[in-house]
Amino acid sequence: MDSAYVRLARELREAILRGEFPEGVRLPTESELAETHRVSRQTVRRAFQDLVAENLVHRVPGRGTFAARPDGRYLRQFGSIEDLMALSVDTEMRLVSPLRPRIDLDAAGRLRLESDRVFELAFLRLHEGVPFCSTTVFLTPEVGRLLESAPELTEPATSSRATIIGLLEGRLPDPIAEAEQSVTVGLAGPTIAERLGCAVDRALLRIDRLYLASSGNPVELAISHFLPEHYSYRVRLRRHPS
Repeated sequence: MDSAYVRLARELREAILRGEFPEGVRLPTESELAETHRVSRQTVRRAFQDLVAENLVHRVPGRGTFAARPDGRYLRQFGSIEDLMALSVDTEMRLVSPLRPRIDLDAAGRLRLESDRVFELAFLRLHEGVPFCSTTVFLTPEVGRLLESAPELTEPATSSRATIIGLLEGRLPDPIAEAEQSVTVGLAGPTIAERLGCAVDRALLRIDRLYLASSGNPVELAISHFLPEHYSYRVRLRRHPS
């Protein structure tokens, strides 16, 4: 379970990304937030430290805490499945290849399936109209069938604020509980280069995520390629209690 400061930081982050605190508008004070959320001022201070580290706010001694000027690069810190679902707050998903069944040996193997049949779709993720990520998603047949009627996934060029794991929330018998992630460098092939508007063989940030249900069974494999000039990635590392 997330600690109080993580939950408060997430709530403030989403409010900032929704534009509730434009540049130059002061956020509530530590005392005001502590009273509103019934937490200590130390909890509020920890939440603000996370937001400062993400360049979402800056603190002015004697004046308060203010939303920072955006620099055009999409920057988010991810520490939970909920943080990934929150991509719907300030990004757009533009479908480029609708959900369909197909045969893919590699994806089926990574999803730990006995057959080679999976469901596949592809989309761009945009921030303020600028594409910064191309993602291909593979789903188990059982999970793919749960999304066949989702309008966000049926027609090319459909735009929405959806996330795949958000669409699955409430449809799965066992909720998504965790994700296994690998981060590498990948080269842009012709298809991804065309989608992102970059040169073929351009070096991109590649992030693979395998989402697992609370039962431990794989649900979704997402392979994403990011343009580094439009995207910064941060992850929170916590120390296990002794």
